[in-house]
Amino acid sequence: MRQSKENITTVLLTATSYPRDTQDWRGRFLADMVEALSGRPAVSLRTWLPPGILPAGVTTAALPEEARFLEALSEAGGIAHILRSEKLKGIPWALKLLRHLRAVYQRESHVSVMHVNWLQNAIPLWGSHTPALITVLGTDYKLLTLPGMVSLLRTVIRQRKTIIAPNAHWMQAPLEEKFGDIAQIRPIPFGVQRRWFDIQRQFSGQGINRWLVVSRLTANKIGPLFEWGRDVFDAENELCLLGPNQENLPVPEWVTYGGATYPEDLERKWFPSAAGLVTLSRHDEGRPQVILEAMATGLPVIASDMAAHRDVVIHKKTGWIVTTPDDLRQAINFMSVPENNRRMGEAAKIWVKEHIGTWEDCAMRYEAAYADLTGKVS
Repeated sequence: MRQSKENITTVLLTATSYPRDTQDWRGRFLADMVEALSGRPAVSLRTWLPPGILPAGVTTAALPEEARFLEALSEAGGIAHILRSEKLKGIPWALKLLRHLRAVYQRESHVSVMHVNWLQNAIPLWGSHTPALITVLGTDYKLLTLPGMVSLLRTVIRQRKTIIAPNAHWMQAPLEEKFGDIAQIRPIPFGVQRRWFDIQRQFSGQGINRWLVVSRLTANKIGPLFEWGRDVFDAENELCLLGPNQENLPVPEWVTYGGATYPEDLERKWFPSAAGLVTLSRHDEGRPQVILEAMATGLPVIASDMAAHRDVVIHKKTGWIVTTPDDLRQAINFMSVPENNRRMGEAAKIWVKEHIGTWEDCAMRYEAAYADLTGKVS
């Protein structure tokens, strides 16, 4: 339906991660987010992102110098990885990022809404009054423990109408405590692509059971997997690890390591025949997107006991929350029974359909938030 000019909401969406092409693993969720928002007729979208393929009708606000910086930042592993791994050496990257963000926020001050991905990326909004929707992902939530961070963000947030939108409900209560008096805290879960729901699983329980880990290889992301899995995975239960080795971790010989992957590869080669998804991550996460995609496929999930996992994995219904190596063994044994595996996987798919939905559903949630910030009709 054609929208009147008065009802069009102009949005500047900023983020520091975005895939270069369809086979790039970085920032895949942002490509899905931008694609879905581009389909909303009442939204006119501009983006400030690393170079990549944008949908028709979406324009970039990044100047050439900024695009080069964002590309270099992405190639270096992203701002969160740099700050974690390089500590003080990462500060110049952060300062340069804030300077570039400050410039684009000032240039684009005419937009209706600033959609900021990553809480600290809102700091350069200081001094302006444009309404803001701020997505909280995980690492940015953890950074709230830094001295003065909450006070600094409160100064920025109280200058405008703001919706803080964590992508998982478990962050809502602590964010309410820190910012609830000056902003609305509204969890907005990311969606999943429809294609994950359409995959027909081929798991039979006959032959080798392949258990997938889809993750960047960092010490926190891998967690105790290699230690716990050494005596659990064997000739009948193969552990297949997919993801870029960001920290050059040694991979045990009993692990099948396939390197970095991308959605089409998972869709065609890995998800249909897998027995389930495994993550023993200790990383600061909001709601891991790959877990939702696996569940939408009908894969049961084995996950470590942390808030980001308890938020989506219902113990012994859609997956298994594990706290010890024996828990991991019990989960593998239970899910290796085809009837148990199918029942748990189907429950996982239903949960995602009912509680998460597609990226189009997510885009509608964002559009409703934009309308609340601007007073325009959604």
